[in-house]
Amino acid sequence: MGKVTKSTPFGSTDAPFNPISLALGAGATFVARTLDTDKQHLPAMLRAAAAHPGAALIEIYQNCPVFNDGAFDALSEKQTRDANVIALEHGAPIRFGAEREMGVVRGADGNLQIAAVATVGEDALLVHDCHREDPSLAFALSRLSELEGGATPIGIFRAAPRQTPAAGLAAELLQAQASFGTAGLERLLNAGDTWSVGG
Repeated sequence: MGKVTKSTPFGSTDAPFNPISLALGAGATFVARTLDTDKQHLPAMLRAAAAHPGAALIEIYQNCPVFNDGAFDALSEKQTRDANVIALEHGAPIRFGAEREMGVVRGADGNLQIAAVATVGEDALLVHDCHREDPSLAFALSRLSELEGGATPIGIFRAAPRQTPAAGLAAELLQAQASFGTAGLERLLNAGDTWSVGG
């Protein structure tokens, strides 16, 4: 908000676009975020995305010296990254901070909140499950940085196994072949039009 560009000379009035939320809302089964300067994390996210059956989205925070110079310094600088980055690890409690003293909990209203681990206790922390079929937790995590005092989650938000359309088609062909036999399936596939349009 307030970014001055050639098309917004008095500062942008639009809220920042959140590609992670959009992808999760559309039902994407693999969604992750990483930083261009993290030489271990970035390749790990690319490998995980490549191994995922189906489409994958990785949001890569990348510095641009012209349009957003320093925009991600709080996430990449050694002095500030521990306080501002939540490293998402499947099966691990969601916590961060220089001493891992902060964590993510679900509030009484069901929304995610940032809390001191010493105050809420280790058992209150959410455990990250990127394989959940329901994307609601991943979606809530994608909005976490918008909270007051919120840090930015980095890592795999969702990697839910789901059959790809190609695998589904292959299974249907095998089922049809079993039902009709190879010769019957060939006759069915080459029988001409399967429907008529008009009268």
